[in-house]
Amino acid sequence: MKKISYKNIASPKGFKATGLHCGLKHKKKDLALLVSEVPASVAGVFTTNVIQAAPLLVTKEIVYETGKMQAIIVNSGNANACTGKRGMADALTMQKETADKLGISPNLVGVASTGVIGEIMKMKPVIDGIQNLQPIDELEGAIQFAQAIMTTDTVTKNTAYKTSIDGKEVMIAGVAKGSGMIEPNMATMLGFITTDANIESNHLQAALKSITDITFNSITVDGDTSTNDMVIVMANGLAENDTLTPNHPEWDIFVQTLHAVSLDLAKMIAKDGEGATKLIEVEVLGALNDVEARKIAKTVVGSPLVKTAVFGCDANWGRVIAAVGYSGATINPNTISIQLGSTTVVENSEPVPFSEEDLIVYLKQPEVKIVVELHQGDGHGYAWGCDLTYDYVQINATYRS
Repeated sequence: MKKISYKNIASPKGFKATGLHCGLKHKKKDLALLVSEVPASVAGVFTTNVIQAAPLLVTKEIVYETGKMQAIIVNSGNANACTGKRGMADALTMQKETADKLGISPNLVGVASTGVIGEIMKMKPVIDGIQNLQPIDELEGAIQFAQAIMTTDTVTKNTAYKTSIDGKEVMIAGVAKGSGMIEPNMATMLGFITTDANIESNHLQAALKSITDITFNSITVDGDTSTNDMVIVMANGLAENDTLTPNHPEWDIFVQTLHAVSLDLAKMIAKDGEGATKLIEVEVLGALNDVEARKIAKTVVGSPLVKTAVFGCDANWGRVIAAVGYSGATINPNTISIQLGSTTVVENSEPVPFSEEDLIVYLKQPEVKIVVELHQGDGHGYAWGCDLTYDYVQINATYRS
């Protein structure tokens, strides 16, 4: 498995992408299209919010009912959520217009939207925009796609890896958006992963599900869960490897590569939290099991008090141990050890002398790591988030204005 920085969502064989400005947003790109040459096996994971946007419902039906997708149309600037029968009709119109343009069946076209909830979609610019989309298999098209799906993101989020399966080069690439309302399972994030691997939809779904909890569901920005969010994986088989199943001798290679792509995207989202200045990684060791470890890690990284302490470069480990205590996991309150970076600040739940000056220097770094050791079992888990800043309040106080 090798990471390849110059590859992108259109790099796996048979994929094309593009994006443009159609008029949902004032100036920035707001409509994107991802296409496979042939129908692809598809897998997806979706928000757990019981209020779900019309585009998500359309796409979910394709993933769970047909298991094949050849294209997905995406808009930013309007979530098309809580828009009733009109919203569903608009999502289906986006699906049909895209299918007609590509000359394929509507049930091969997914739909995704992101933006403000509760506003009716302006359909004329969307329909006109769909007609003007010209997907290409070059870097330019992938960049346009990544830009067009952004909302409050400050950077595009792309990653790609290649590996070898059955002697064939297999590539997996991903693109995502997400900056606020990030509290999976899932959150205000859209993720699209392409691969030319040959794999059936049921096994692709199993692979995606096996890594979701330790990647996309292990990030948090602000504890809110949105209505639109999904991760979609399309596998078109053009690498021509033998069909992948859990019994394939190189199944683990595929899953590890898919995991690497997913983890990169998840960490990029956490790092680009609205107004964020730092990525926070929390590692928990010695929990009763991995599920408990991830639960504790996510509670710590999601604590507003921990997040503000990191923003203020304050080595206030009391906020960390308090979050461990209210996580709901089973712990021994007398055996907790905590490190900030490489500095031990708590040993067996008792304070350890440390240099405040050294930790201030460490906490000024763009990436901060907190390690919690529980001394209870073999459970091990991670979670990622960001600091909580003045800018987060400013961005969200004026989101609609």
